[in-house]
Amino acid sequence: MKKTSILYVEDDPYLGYVTKDNLELRGYEVTFCKDGHQALETFNSSNFDLCILDVMLPKLDGFSVAQEIRKKDEHIPLIFLSAKSMKEDRIKGLTIGGDDYITKPFSIDELVLKIEIFLKRNKVTGNNIAKGEFRIGKLIFHATRQILETETETFNLTSRETELLKFLVQNENIVLKKEEILKEVWGDDSYFNSRSLDVFISKLRKYLKSDPGVTINNIHGIGFILVSG
Repeated sequence: MKKTSILYVEDDPYLGYVTKDNLELRGYEVTFCKDGHQALETFNSSNFDLCILDVMLPKLDGFSVAQEIRKKDEHIPLIFLSAKSMKEDRIKGLTIGGDDYITKPFSIDELVLKIEIFLKRNKVTGNNIAKGEFRIGKLIFHATRQILETETETFNLTSRETELLKFLVQNENIVLKKEEILKEVWGDDSYFNSRSLDVFISKLRKYLKSDPGVTINNIHGIGFILVSG
């Protein structure tokens, strides 16, 4: 079986090698880069299943690396690592196309949990569709291809956007508590993940707005509901 291939970018050599070794002990194939330029050159010349990017990198910061990667690949999961825990930094990382943001110091178990969440692909059931397609009002959501089609546009979704929208669609017209969304899609219901959920809900609303009959409503103090029809 082919190993999961990870691009890992970190400028701290000690942390980098320790993390790389721990990930390889758990069965991943890890390519380690120490700056942003090297990371982009490596990404462009190889195929990866997932990228882990430190934010504060020499030559080209992690956010800039992520933006360049997103120009070439809309779907590959991107996980940011950073000692900066400010809400603004976290929101920026998610807004430019990151799927998750882990604050340093982190445990290897936490990182592996995040990796596995992105790599798992649950069987798509219901709403027609063994092929992983869902109709949401006038929109077509191709979960396995990570694409949302409107009447006039096609949106390429990130892995996190795909998993969140799939969970909402599978529970259409049902009020979902924030905690259950976070545990299903993020793996835990921490405060920072709760703030991330709000960012991703806003992004999905922008994609869905072409059909006024489809909305994601905020149920105050409880969670969200996807309404269609």
